[in-house]
Amino acid sequence: MLPISVCLIAKNEEKHIDECLKRLQPYGFEIVLADTGSTDRTVELARKYTDRIYHFDWSGDFSAAKNFAMQKASHDWILSLDCDEYLEVIDQKTLRKCMESYPRYAGRILIRNRFTQDGQTSYEQVRVSRFINRHYFHFEGVVHEQLVPTTASDHHNAAPDTSPVKYVYSAPITVLHVGYDGTEDEMREKSKRNITLLEKELETHGADPYIYYQLGQSYRKLHDYETAFRYLDLGLSMDVDSALDYVQNMVESYGYTLLDLKRNQDALGLLDIYDEFATRADFVFLIGLIYMNNGLFDNAVYEFHKASTMEEFAVEGVNSYKANYNIGVICECTGNIAKAREAYIKCGNYTPALTRLEQLP
Repeated sequence: MLPISVCLIAKNEEKHIDECLKRLQPYGFEIVLADTGSTDRTVELARKYTDRIYHFDWSGDFSAAKNFAMQKASHDWILSLDCDEYLEVIDQKTLRKCMESYPRYAGRILIRNRFTQDGQTSYEQVRVSRFINRHYFHFEGVVHEQLVPTTASDHHNAAPDTSPVKYVYSAPITVLHVGYDGTEDEMREKSKRNITLLEKELETHGADPYIYYQLGQSYRKLHDYETAFRYLDLGLSMDVDSALDYVQNMVESYGYTLLDLKRNQDALGLLDIYDEFATRADFVFLIGLIYMNNGLFDNAVYEFHKASTMEEFAVEGVNSYKANYNIGVICECTGNIAKAREAYIKCGNYTPALTRLEQLP
């Protein structure tokens, strides 16, 4: 058995807690739950899997709750999960080697975010630092909390600040995040709660590109694109490291926000940073959309073709069926029906493509 404690915080998570803990049970990990005031069956359900359940008085600070849970663990090696994250894959043999090789680094697990877009179930994958030795890391940030080195001396290779951890490795752990499966009202309430906490943190700590990024994302979820643009623009106006995942996401969100605001020509400005950010299919796909919205169809087709050849991606489909679908739309609109049909067929069972195929002459 690996000496790992899985630490979670919860409040009224009866919808998810059973499935979350059931998937952990076969591995024999210690499970530590910090409950912040549940009034439903969360604690009752959790007791089937662990007796290490502690009450934590909610203070509006997610990091404080997560650090509390880590302190209650019996083991130093911590896997931090949310209740709406379900373990899918873990390679224990490889993970043991990682623990031996990278004791002071943060292990980035693969999180597959499930969401609905245009009536279709889609997945976005992202790596996030969640597996660490608690001697060297702790959480900071009242919301969208991040693991940061405890001190510079404790972690000689990591930046001693609140930017996302730079010295990391890919941990062989994959989880499915189902938190975006809620109703529209639930998602709006969650975004509003996050905005309140983020704005409070901004007042306390001052300008920070990561907080601006998260505010931009929250306002995008509320479809308030003007405010989202303002925060994303503020974040990108600061000195940011393009190698960080959240910066890549912020750039892409900035581009999509410009398109949502119908500022299509302004979006062409992202071509100035093409070489720096066209390292994964998501950005290249976005550039294709920007060309498409500006009527530059040949350029758009080129970018969609390029995206379809790339291995690195975050949102499922940008390097396959979504790229081919847009090629099909352009070919259909420009009268090249044969090419459109060819592109739609490449989309497989993607419903919008099947619909277009049925309607082609």
